[in-house]
Parts: sequence; C-alpha cells; structure tokens
Amino acid sequence: MKTHRLLLALSIAVLVCIESCGTARPVSQGTYYLIATNVKIPYWQWALAGLNHAASQLHVKAEMLGPDTYQPRGQHEAFQRVLSLDPAGILISVGDRRLMRADIDSAIARGIPVFTIDSDAEYSKRLVFVGTDNYKAGLMMGATVEDTLNGKGNLVVFTMPEQLNLVQRLHGLNDALTGHAGLKVTQVVDMKGDPNVVTDITKDMLGKSPGKIDAFICLEAIACPEVADVLSSLKVPGKLVVAMDAEPRTLDGIKKGLISATIAQKPFTMAYVALRMMADLNESKLGNLDRNWLGSPVSPVPALVDTGVTLVNNQNVDEYLKESSSAP
Repeated sequence: MKTHRLLLALSIAVLVCIESCGTARPVSQGTYYLIATNVKIPYWQWALAGLNHAASQLHVKAEMLGPDTYQPRGQHEAFQRVLSLDPAGILISVGDRRLMRADIDSAIARGIPVFTIDSDAEYSKRLVFVGTDNYKAGLMMGATVEDTLNGKGNLVVFTMPEQLNLVQRLHGLNDALTGHAGLKVTQVVDMKGDPNVVTDITKDMLGKSPGKIDAFICLEAIACPEVADVLSSLKVPGKLVVAMDAEPRTLDGIKKGLISATIAQKPFTMAYVALRMMADLNESKLGNLDRNWLGSPVSPVPALVDTGVTLVNNQNVDEYLKESSSAP
C-alpha cells in the first residue's frame, strides 16, 4: 500500500511538471529582435505593442531596433549589430530587399531563425513571411478608385520602389485598373520615406494643373496625411485620396473628409503572431535551418501568414477607432 501511494504521488508530481513545463517559455531562449525602419511612426509602435504582448505571454525578451527615419542602410547596420548579440531570432520588415538578402541568408546559415513581417525579401532564405497580402491590398485600392471615380480620372501614386510590399501593392493597383481605359496613373512618385518630399511635390502639382489630377493614391503610411494637409491649406476640394494604414492623422483626415479611405493593416497582429511562431519553432529544436523549407512538403512552418486588412472610410471610422482603443 505504501509503495502504491508513493508511485501515485510521483505520478501526480510528474504530470504537474509536464503541464507547467509545457506552458511556460524559458528566458534562456535569449532575446528576439524586430528590425524595421521609421520605427517612431505609430505603425511601428503598434507592432512594438504586439511584440511586447507576445513576449510577456511567452516569458521571453524582445526588442525593436532600427533607424528613426526611412534608412535602408541604417537597417542593414542594425541587423549586423543584432547578429553580434547572438539573438534567439530576428523579425524584420525589409526596407531594401536587395540590400538585406545577404544579411538574412547569413543569419539562417548561422542557425538564427529569420521571419519577415510587413515587407518581404523575395529569394532570401527567410523562413516565414507574416503580414498583408499586398497584391490584394493593391486590388482593394484599385476597386475603391474605380467605384468612386466611375471609371474615369487621372491618378498620382506615392511609393518607395525598393520595398517589395509597395511593389506588390502597385502591381495590384495596376491590375485592378486594367480594362478601365479612363483611369490612368499619370505619375508614380518616389517619396523616399520623406513627408517633406510629398508636401513639396503635391504643392507643385496642384499649383501647375490642379484640374488634371483626380486622385492621390498612397502605397505607404506617411504620404496621404501630407497630401490632405496640402489640399486643405490650398482649399482644393473634390480630390479622391486613398491612403494606406491607420495612422492617427489618416483617421482624423477621414473624419474631416480630407481622406476618402484607407487600407488598414494589422502591425500588432504581425509582430504578435510572428514572435509566438518563432518561439515555438525554437522550442522544437529544428537544427539546421539552411534548408529548402519553401519547397519541402514537410516544412514545420508555412511560407506566409496573411494577417488581413480592413477598408476604413467615413462609414466605419468611428467603429474602427473604438475597436483600436480596446487593444491589449
């Protein structure tokens, strides 16, 4: 009887240990890093909130690094610094896919997992992309333009041609406009991640020929609030303005009628999901990461995770703001 009780007690202790060990993440995993550019803008502060929320749940350390302005070279330097710290893993929104490809492949060769979020690095050895289906976001922009302008108008597009996510959005936009001969992209502007460039170019365009522009399309977050400010200051009415992301100034512009709509991404979700996936991957101890996971039928991770988007306009902006205020 004593032996039976002892065995029962030991069995219960083992079960408790298994249960507790299976739900807690060891701090010994090291520090995870999210590397972006323009890290001070609200978009990346939302991502940081998602990163910190996941890190708190998993009991791991996580930090966000990167230049305060759009500087792909600065992102490259931040990545190199992180590699010297022997990180548990790296999440990166790639500013220049050509510049960062070798860095990503180098980290994978050293056994450091790398996920891309928000902006991918095609042909690199990153393990997973977590973010928006940017081609579909471009299609959504095009559908908004078509519905609002009734198939006729001249469009100006602001973008940054080195970022793959913006290339994909432009592709989707152009495909959505195919077959609508009356809708024409008359100018694609490289705004270089600088709001001052947007302001100056918009003023110049409207000063020369305001009647020749029917719509401004912004494929990234910071351009359309500047466009809206210029339209307001010059008192130019009746322009369609389609933005990207849910910056506070963008949502305020929608409420004021200066911005027609925006395609809101989920940066909180991107960082949250990516960190949880990466921590789980580390727990599984895959060993050699430098394999063709993309082509493998037994890959332990998906090639991409689509976090979705929301079209926000004057009809649902108040509801969107209410939902945003209830985030963890």
